[in-house]
Amino acid sequence: MANQIARNLALDPDPVGMVAQHIQDFWTPRMKHMACALDGAGLVPVAREALARLAGQYGTAAAS
Repeated sequence: MANQIARNLALDPDPVGMVAQHIQDFWTPRMKHMACALDGAGLVPVAREALARLAGQYGTAAAS
């Protein structure tokens, strides 16, 4: 789902920030914790960076 959001917001001036904000606003705490605990495999760079921004609040950063 994070990849889909990243693709939809790819043309935004700050796609990483917008994806992070979308996840912050609309995902449940459980979804955020689970996503931030992943190793980042299968994520597009924008989604990976967005989750890394949220990792301090919800768990381990997705690997770069």
